[in-house]
Amino acid sequence: MSLWTSLEPASATVDPGASTRVRLRVRNTGDVVDEYRFEPVGAIAPWTTVEPQTLRLYPGTTGTVELTFSPPRTSDAVAGPNPYAVRITPTEHPDAVTVPEGNLTITPFTEVRAELVPHTVKGRFRGRPRLAIDNLGNTKVTASLSGNDTGDRLSYEIQPGSVQIDPGRAVFADTTLRPRRIIWFGAKQEQPYTLAVRRSGAPALEVEGTYVQRGFLPRWLATALGTVLALTIAFVMIWLAYKPQVRTSATEQIEQAGSTLAPPSPTPEATTPSRAPSQEPAAPPAAAPSRTPAGGGGGGGGGATKKPTKPKQETAADAVQKLAARSSGRHICYRAYVADHGWQDPVCDGAEAGTTGKELPIKALNIAVSGTGGTAGNGAYKSDGWKTPWSSAADGVDMYLGSTKESELPLQGFTIKTTDGSVCQNAHVEDRGWMGLGCTKPGDWIYGGSPMEQNLQLEAVRFTV
Repeated sequence: MSLWTSLEPASATVDPGASTRVRLRVRNTGDVVDEYRFEPVGAIAPWTTVEPQTLRLYPGTTGTVELTFSPPRTSDAVAGPNPYAVRITPTEHPDAVTVPEGNLTITPFTEVRAELVPHTVKGRFRGRPRLAIDNLGNTKVTASLSGNDTGDRLSYEIQPGSVQIDPGRAVFADTTLRPRRIIWFGAKQEQPYTLAVRRSGAPALEVEGTYVQRGFLPRWLATALGTVLALTIAFVMIWLAYKPQVRTSATEQIEQAGSTLAPPSPTPEATTPSRAPSQEPAAPPAAAPSRTPAGGGGGGGGGATKKPTKPKQETAADAVQKLAARSSGRHICYRAYVADHGWQDPVCDGAEAGTTGKELPIKALNIAVSGTGGTAGNGAYKSDGWKTPWSSAADGVDMYLGSTKESELPLQGFTIKTTDGSVCQNAHVEDRGWMGLGCTKPGDWIYGGSPMEQNLQLEAVRFTV
């Protein structure tokens, strides 16, 4: 070995987003002039620079290079000790590589962000927003979740009530808001509320939202019912005051006739009863002619012709199972329930489901996957937001988002994830067209469809996994 090295200091500390320097001293202990190349290696090499990158030394002389460490203020800069090394390659003896090693300690920092999806929810008896919490720091975060509002008008059910988030990851908490007082009649009311993310030793992170509570019966219907009730009461009062007096005079007329027309005294001849003329018995009614069913036939006659059985419509699960039998790997099949047209045939792996250019909204989606460990999702109704229960399904099983009922509004968007790997989506929205391809990180959620504040209907979708 014709090279001597020394790191000064061998251990250093740096804050994310800042930088620190370490001096590397090198001495040529050989007997020939040599040139040395320096290359940082290890996990923190992308954040390490060496100046100068080459050094030419005469025998017995010493040179110095500086190592500058600049870790970013992101979750990639893991807090704690991080070993590093510098590979030194002599030009004259390329096989005699020297790798001095040191230790760099990155200090921890915490940065948490939270967002409500959607920001405004509507309902008569409950609202269901979701709270997304991102850990942008480089250490694990433990927090509890709670909700409050002015006047204590809402009750809160948050699942889960506490979370642990690894650096660079995000979690979702499902929240159910319930008003403590139901509005039976009248206009809708807006109720601001706050969801708080509380960490030990740190101020609470609060996210504000709005719950729009609708009346059980609209104002126009309450006015109409009140008018009908008032008219009914007025009619009954008038009837009781002016009803006609109905009285029969038949009995009085009979008594008057009996008093003026007395019957004459009977004579002997009149007392002899006269013989009533004989009457012939009435002929029995003719029997009604029996009717024979058209086409003849007596007692076990021919029944009605059976209607042909309608074939069962293929679902997304049927389609993905057939596709998986023909081709191994990851697949996703789906179909759309289009307003006034019903269910379409399922399509797979990036094909278009729904319609474009016809202004026909999607009311429900049927999705099934293969090779992803299952899928989960939820549907956002136009004007009503997230009101459907969370749905999930294993590989090869149907999952449904939205509703096919005529009384339900169409979808304006959806969230979706796969258990293993990522899922990509592209949504076509009224007046906006295709919103662009978006993909999740493995195991994460993604929202597709209309921006929640614009409240536009969903018309077509494409999925790939």
